[in-house]
Amino acid sequence: MNDPSWRKPAGVLLILAWIVLWAALVLRIPRPAAWPLQLAWFAGAGLIWIAPLKPLLRWMESGKWRE
Repeated sequence: MNDPSWRKPAGVLLILAWIVLWAALVLRIPRPAAWPLQLAWFAGAGLIWIAPLKPLLRWMESGKWRE
């Protein structure tokens, strides 16, 4: 049986590190000056960061990177 006890805290730390890195990246990329375009930029960036976490969340739960 796969014991997830160590994977969950490790995964949480990786998720937090990913959020910090993603925020730093998004803030360093030049943004458009008009506020509607900035709103779209940050809304998109605020949703896109979640996609790469699917394999990590699967690993945290099952111990496998792929199904």
